[in-house]
Order: sequence, then C-alpha cells, then structure tokens
Amino acid sequence: MSRAQRLFSIVSIAAAIALLTLVAARLAASVPFAWWMPLAFVAGVALADLASGVVHWGADTWGDDDLPVIGRRLLKPFRLHHIDPDDFLRRSFIDANGDVAFLALPALAALLVLPIDRPWAPMVLIAGFGWCAVGMWTNQIHQWAHMPDPPAAVCRLQRCGLLLGHDAHAAHHAGAFDRHYCITTGWWNRPLEALGFFRRLETLIVAVTGAEPREDERRYVS
Repeated sequence: MSRAQRLFSIVSIAAAIALLTLVAARLAASVPFAWWMPLAFVAGVALADLASGVVHWGADTWGDDDLPVIGRRLLKPFRLHHIDPDDFLRRSFIDANGDVAFLALPALAALLVLPIDRPWAPMVLIAGFGWCAVGMWTNQIHQWAHMPDPPAAVCRLQRCGLLLGHDAHAAHHAGAFDRHYCITTGWWNRPLEALGFFRRLETLIVAVTGAEPREDERRYVS
C-alpha cells in the first residue's frame, strides 16, 4: 500500500465516521422514538448485506482484473483472496476498510441533507443509517469471519447471527466460490441460494451479452 493510498484510506475512514456521527446526531435531535425504528434499522442492515452479496458476486464473476481502478482495487483482491484466504488477514485495518468507507460517503452526505419534514423521511433516515453504520465495515466483518480467534465481542455477535461467522462464510470458500456471496451479516445467503438468484442472473447476462462468468478468475486457479 503506497503512502498516497494509505492517506486516502485514513481520510475516507475518518470522514465516514464523522458523517455517521452527524447522521446519528440528526436522528437524535429530529426523530422521536417510535416502535418501528428498530425494524427500519434492521431493514437497512439487511440491505447492506444484500448489497455486499451483489458487489461480491459481481467482483467474483465479471470483468478483467486489468480494468481501470476497480480491477486493481476490487476485482483482483477478491480473486486472489480465493487462492490465499489468509492474505486478507494480513491487511491492516486502514487497508481493509478505506475503500468501503469512501463509497459510504455519498450515502452519508445524502442522509444529512434529506428533507426531514417529509412523511417518509424518518424511516429512510433510520434505514440509511443502519445500512451505512454496518455496511461501511463489511470488509472488516469479512476479515473477522476469517480470523481463527476474533475479538470476544465479535464472536458473540457472530454466534447470535448478527455478523457473518467463520462457519457461515466457509460455504463460499468450498468448491467453485460461486455461492454464499453476502459477507456482512450473511442473512441473505440461504434465501438467495434457495431461489437460485445469482445463477438465474448469470444466465440472463450470458444470454444478453455472451460474456462468460468467472472467465478471468480461471487465470488464478488454472
């Protein structure tokens, strides 16, 4: 990781934490507590898990690792991770979380300027807060799922099914790395597999574009 990349990641993480704190303060000052708030928060977390699965599937399945920006920062790390899962454990907190924190910044900024007087705004604000508060740490949660001995508090959350655990994530690393893509809470993995969601989506994309799924990754495992 170059000095410029490290600085970029540090600034991104600091800015995301600052904006998340401002969103929490806005919530506390503007939205009185109601029974539906925990449900909206959980819905946001569930959306973060679904988004992690879609991004992970896309990174594993499509595109060449020499694509500008995303090839080096997204596609190649995911595919090398399949060959050497422990390589992810050697990444520092800054390296692991900087890119996702940067991607969370537009969403957090949007939550800060969301018109709070609209009837739907409080629910969107709380769901968006849940999405960002958990989703921006997706890579960290993924890293914890690979740790043989994660922090005790993380272990408890993993056992409760509130964060992706080691055994749940192991299903992705078994076989062809073509299932159980969701890496935040893992809540969507079983339903999406039961529906054949990603296989159906791949079939549609192949029919429309002729692209071959996981073609680039075969260079790493061949």
